[in-house]
Amino acid sequence: MRPSVVKAKLARNEPVLVTCLHLTDPSLYEMTSLLGYDAIWMDLEHHAYSVETANALMRAARVGVSDIMARPAKGEFMRMSRLLEAGAQGIMYPRCESAAEAAEVVRWCKFHPLGTRGIDGGNPDMPYCSMPLTDYLREANEQTFVVVQIEDPTAVENVEAIARVPGVDILFIGPADLSILSGIAGQYDHPRMQTSIERVAAAARAAGVHWGMPCGSAEHAKKLMQLGARYLAHGCDLLMVMQGMTRVQQEFAPLGFTFDKRIAGLKI
Repeated sequence: MRPSVVKAKLARNEPVLVTCLHLTDPSLYEMTSLLGYDAIWMDLEHHAYSVETANALMRAARVGVSDIMARPAKGEFMRMSRLLEAGAQGIMYPRCESAAEAAEVVRWCKFHPLGTRGIDGGNPDMPYCSMPLTDYLREANEQTFVVVQIEDPTAVENVEAIARVPGVDILFIGPADLSILSGIAGQYDHPRMQTSIERVAAAARAAGVHWGMPCGSAEHAKKLMQLGARYLAHGCDLLMVMQGMTRVQQEFAPLGFTFDKRIAGLKI
């Protein structure tokens, strides 16, 4: 079983950088993993591709070093098991609201005695029935990481209890949803947002787990790291491609080239 880059770095208190890939071309997963990103954020909460497609993308990533952190939708516990069997090192669970829900996530992600995950073995994570059962159970529990998202005020109120759930490795703030559900949509510098971030950071520190969130820049990452964050996500393929194509347009426009842009209000 592949050792987790994320767990190894966090065990040394080193920062982890994750990037999100939405496009479903295996070459993109292969290239990103070969570039040495710590983890690829695979989002099956908001995107429509299947576990079968996810399996193929994970296979492409295995030529490099990146972990796969896969996010199912809230309550999709059976999908979590299939994503782990396909080779994901981590599960990001969205919209967690309580310690009881966090414990349910751990139960589906970990084998006995840490949870009640069902055994198969005939998939890439074991891989393909090639390990002694007891070795596989131990390695799977050690190498799989669980990320619980804090995305609404209820979760913030319960974050201390969530952080203490055995098996939760990382608290991850979802700033967009948290701002919307707090009634301050998009106001990421609002005092209530800052208070929530600081509370999550304190809960993680007290429980001895890690925390993080998306960061918009290296300077933003530095500020979060000063608060103790070690698990940071930056960028996604869609925006990176759009930014690159927009730069080309900006460079060629003075030469007389024109572009019939159909993306209203685009600010890159």
